[in-house]
Amino acid sequence: MTKENLWKNYSEEKKSKVFEFAEGYKKYLNLAKTEREFVVVTEKELKENGFIDINAKETLKEGDKVYFNNRDKNIIAIIIGKEDIKNGINMVVSHLDSPRLDLKPNPIKEVEEFALLNTHYYGGIKKYQWASTPLALHGVIYLKDGKKVTLSIGEKEKEPVFCVPDILPHLAHKVQGERKTAEVIKGEELKLLFGNTPVKNKDIDKKVKQWVLNKLKEKYGIEEDDFFTAELEIVPAGKLRDVGLDETMIGGYGQDDRICAYTSLKALYEVKNPKKTVMVYLTDKEEIGSEGSTGLKSTLPEYIVGKILSMTEKNYNDQILRETLWNSKALSSDVTAAINPVFSSVHDLDNAARLSYGIAFAKYTGSGGKFGSSDADAEFIQEVRKVFEKNAIEYQIGGFGKVDEGGGGTVAKFLAYYGIRTIDAGPALISMHSLFEISSKADLYETYKAYKVFFEI
Repeated sequence: MTKENLWKNYSEEKKSKVFEFAEGYKKYLNLAKTEREFVVVTEKELKENGFIDINAKETLKEGDKVYFNNRDKNIIAIIIGKEDIKNGINMVVSHLDSPRLDLKPNPIKEVEEFALLNTHYYGGIKKYQWASTPLALHGVIYLKDGKKVTLSIGEKEKEPVFCVPDILPHLAHKVQGERKTAEVIKGEELKLLFGNTPVKNKDIDKKVKQWVLNKLKEKYGIEEDDFFTAELEIVPAGKLRDVGLDETMIGGYGQDDRICAYTSLKALYEVKNPKKTVMVYLTDKEEIGSEGSTGLKSTLPEYIVGKILSMTEKNYNDQILRETLWNSKALSSDVTAAINPVFSSVHDLDNAARLSYGIAFAKYTGSGGKFGSSDADAEFIQEVRKVFEKNAIEYQIGGFGKVDEGGGGTVAKFLAYYGIRTIDAGPALISMHSLFEISSKADLYETYKAYKVFFEI
């Protein structure tokens, strides 16, 4: 293949534009550490770009820009095109959730005069990475009176952070030294230090836990029973940072897959008078199989496309819905694995994505004989390739490692279920699913350009 590192041929003007685009990306993700926060920030930006809540409209016509907020967990933005919608929708579909720690419904316990937060990990993580590192608490909790409390603790300089305590190496040999990697820290050992101050009341048994409960009540109005009605997530504290002496890379949490969500939105805002109806679909729960009412495995795709059709078609029926979905085209915009220079042996180097080589296509994902994959058809790949090359979009071919080495999945197969022609396309990352994923500013920018062109197919 004749692909090259993009920085090799970037002019100083182009490099400056790429760096400027990256600054907006870092700021956005610093405000959106969870799927709920991403929806809040995005809904505000959609309104600023002329999009209207679809529930405020009775009919839709060419040029209308609308969005749909699904339970504050995922958000869908649409621009109605010139063509009949039945001819299909061009959609870019990303997910907003990232691997993390979730609090259990009854999370506070006291052990050895420490208040601890009890967690359940979400998605595919290396559990040991979450120990001995500063963590922040984000989410919402409903009080008994119905009041919604939004929490973000650990991001500001003067706020406390939280931590999963690891064991010192001096005493780790017997209790931890012989464990396999997946069990260096076990799931039930992912407990956060939450407090160490006891109340001065000899009649109370769990004195440190009581101090914590008193503080939560005093500052937020939260009582212990309220945790049952909470969605609280533990994420790495801190902001995205430039990586490398050349500052060409970005490091930080949640780039899988918010890097695709951000670039697809920025591309959508620049679409003017599209031929086809275009859609950015930001979904949830991909990291745990796209389950639930906010995941792509729900009937939400049918619901939102049906809603659009019912507002544009006088004789709308289920067959029209099926035809529209069948005629649609999608980029399953998810990240892929970049060659890691320290662990390159797991990659088939002739079929692996590289950092700074442009947006990466994955014809199929899955594992063990393409299991769980949506193998894209040659005709659709050629259609996309032709448009990308015509518009000088820098792209590459990627995959998830050597055969039988492992693998991974995306939402592509759930789109393909409806007959939507789909291929995975997004930036490549190093250290995916870690607390500090690495992306390339060049790939970030080329992905934005690629999504913009795709909307115009």
